[in-house]
Amino acid sequence: MRTGIMEKISFVLFFLSVVSCGGLDKYPSDKINPDSYFKTAAGLKLYTNSFYDYLPDGADIYKTDGELSDYFATASHPPDFLSGTYSAEDSDGWDWDELRNINYFLEHFNNDAIPLSDRNHYEGMARLFRALFYYKMVKKFGDVPWYEGTLSSSDPNLYKKQDPRDTVMKHVLEDLDFACSNMRETKDGTASTVNKWVALAYKARICLFEGTFRKYNTQFGLGGSADGWLEEAASAAKELMDKGGYSLNTSGETPYRDLFIKEAVNTDEVILADNYSSSKARYNDANWVWTSSTAWVCPSLTKRFINTFLNIDGSRFTDSPGYDSSVFADETSGRDARLAQMIRTPGYELLGKEVPPDPGAARTCYQFIKYVQDDNPQFAAARNTNSIPIIRYAEVLLDYAESMAELGKFSEDIWDVTIRPLRERAGITDASMPPTIDKYLQSRFFPDISDVAILEIRRERGIELAGEGRRFDDLRRWKEGWLLTRTWDGMYVDSLGKEYDLNGDGSPDVCFVTKMPDHPAEGVYYYVLSDSFALSHGTYGNIEIYPNVTKVFDERQYLYPVPASAILLNKNLVQNEGWKD
Repeated sequence: MRTGIMEKISFVLFFLSVVSCGGLDKYPSDKINPDSYFKTAAGLKLYTNSFYDYLPDGADIYKTDGELSDYFATASHPPDFLSGTYSAEDSDGWDWDELRNINYFLEHFNNDAIPLSDRNHYEGMARLFRALFYYKMVKKFGDVPWYEGTLSSSDPNLYKKQDPRDTVMKHVLEDLDFACSNMRETKDGTASTVNKWVALAYKARICLFEGTFRKYNTQFGLGGSADGWLEEAASAAKELMDKGGYSLNTSGETPYRDLFIKEAVNTDEVILADNYSSSKARYNDANWVWTSSTAWVCPSLTKRFINTFLNIDGSRFTDSPGYDSSVFADETSGRDARLAQMIRTPGYELLGKEVPPDPGAARTCYQFIKYVQDDNPQFAAARNTNSIPIIRYAEVLLDYAESMAELGKFSEDIWDVTIRPLRERAGITDASMPPTIDKYLQSRFFPDISDVAILEIRRERGIELAGEGRRFDDLRRWKEGWLLTRTWDGMYVDSLGKEYDLNGDGSPDVCFVTKMPDHPAEGVYYYVLSDSFALSHGTYGNIEIYPNVTKVFDERQYLYPVPASAILLNKNLVQNEGWKD
């Protein structure tokens, strides 16, 4: 939820009264005393409304994968984090303002005049947001200082060293458990407020991350406790599945994509959303991001990822001879229905007109449409009204399936209530669990995995959650950061100078050349090849994006460095391994 205007104004006045004294206990007499918020349940609600600003907004969701993942190529150079020159001077995020606001509430809310059920709910809400804060910090930095209360400027704990990751995450689990046990179950019609079900969904996400991170990142010596976290993830996901009343959306011709392009939130599946609407004059810029050739970094999906989509009959696309040299029209037909709901394929219409992929905005020619409102003409004005899911039931199903598979407890019964319904929604006619390893998926993505269930769950997770901001976290927790170092690949091109009809309307759309022709054909995009945008075999092959750029992902990069500015202020902080030089 994003708070109302008057609530925001009131809280800003309160917040100024807190920060204006640098964190000391006295407040200017002409400011609102924050203690006035702790006299009624309504006051607790008003205070905790400020926590919603700590949730990701729509752009955080749909831009994260596009900028840093293995299955999106960009038209700009790879992120600095993969350059090999990233250092502690480049690092940021060592910020504690959110935590202070949460802890201040937890120190002051417990007024006996307020009903216990209200106090428990809002305490649970605050502890959920504290858990989310520390989850974000631990994911990025590993060991961080744990603070349960606010500190004055003279408190020596301001300058303490980090607490061990294990200690911090035990506190996070305690906060999550309290939230799950004490927050109300009440849902609203927009999926914009946190409740017990949101807490359970986040608990499943966080515990799965922590369990698999400990299991695969053995360099941190926490593998012995991995199963306990996986058990917690499975338990939280299963409770939500059994009691939350959520289900997958299966209505309409495009039930998957409808979750991401409509203003009204589908609250059967979406557990928490960032709401946008014209009536509230709150907009996002998704159309601009995904359709403009001059916007942001122009992300587009890679050929390797497109290859992981199954055929509509459930067979593997990559088992077919010549799969890697299929032309665009052939490789995009007869596939998992999510493919045509995720990228421009033949028949896709924008503003009522059938349009092909735009190679200027999508250098691989696999142009992402998951968040694009096809009938919204205000691309450059950034006036999208589609609400953006932050967490949805499909992820809970995937979390349960993966945690059980990692525990060695997976079965066909679990497949049938998790992966099967996701594939059936995608139109796959044989959604049964495959009996054998997919050699392509194993060799090209996860060479150390020989468990059929884990491989298929990872395939499903990649497809189902594409563009939802989960991929970088997934690669780090699986210790598969090497996938970020590969050259981005695009569609297959069998000849220079040949005109290609990408949308099947009988008119050519793109032609690959080494220089612009003297007399270009109308309506054709001339894709001028260079050192940065080349073909894998020179005059033919797959598009390669920045093949001349070396990307690096060393073991140290499973954590970020503590920012140099933070260590300058606090000499007791210890720099993460590998980042000390």
